Amino acid sequence: MIVLITGASSGFGAAMARKFVAGGHRVIAAARRTEKLAGLQQELGAALLPLTMDVTDKTSITQGLAGLPAAWQPIDVLINNAGLALGTEPAQQTSLADWETMIATNVTGLVTLTHLLLPSMVARNSGMIINIGSVAGSTAYPGGNVYGATKAFVGQFTKNLRADFAGTGIRVTNIAPGLCGGSEFSQVRLHGDEAAAAKIYEGTQPLTSEDIAETAYWVATLPAHVNINIIEMMPTCQGFGSLNIKRNTPA
Repeated sequence: MIVLITGASSGFGAAMARKFVAGGHRVIAAARRTEKLAGLQQELGAALLPLTMDVTDKTSITQGLAGLPAAWQPIDVLINNAGLALGTEPAQQTSLADWETMIATNVTGLVTLTHLLLPSMVARNSGMIINIGSVAGSTAYPGGNVYGATKAFVGQFTKNLRADFAGTGIRVTNIAPGLCGGSEFSQVRLHGDEAAAAKIYEGTQPLTSEDIAETAYWVATLPAHVNINIIEMMPTCQGFGSLNIKRNTPA
């Protein structure tokens, strides 16, 4: 199986790359940070092909796919993992540039890459798309504004793809995590404020990147007739409301 993972240089993406390679599959690891991808290739060997790609740049996507070696072109699984949140301010105070970056990454990049890979999957009548959504796509919270809206798009786009491909061999899944630590997500969202980012996870045992990787691997390796529509994941410290987080207090 050949798996293309975007946002593969760290966090969920790097963990998924490790999991699929460990399972005997080949991984195309796509991300902007070439040096991080080189380190991942050194770690995982010839089963991983690094691909420098910026999903906010259509030319970068098309050139990246066109430059794949022939043996790597029949992609079986696309994991649309590249995504980010920027800012926690109320809508009237946030940066329009941050909104535009989230839309370009979480929505436009995702649909562009998906659209480019679907024809080959349709021709083979097989393939899988795993979109990494978020509980923010179904639960509103202060400061979630455009990030939550982009993840709501991911959720609905996943459902509509399934509607289009019902009766075919193409499978589509939305994995929607809740509180998840051990990645750069919160540092990016808070524009590099590591202390504030660490505060988010204080007193909790959040999900990990490895938990997301295990889930994506399970979905992708199920029998070909089984489609998982959505998996919403939360740590046990988090309730159905996204802000319902129970924290351990120091003794």
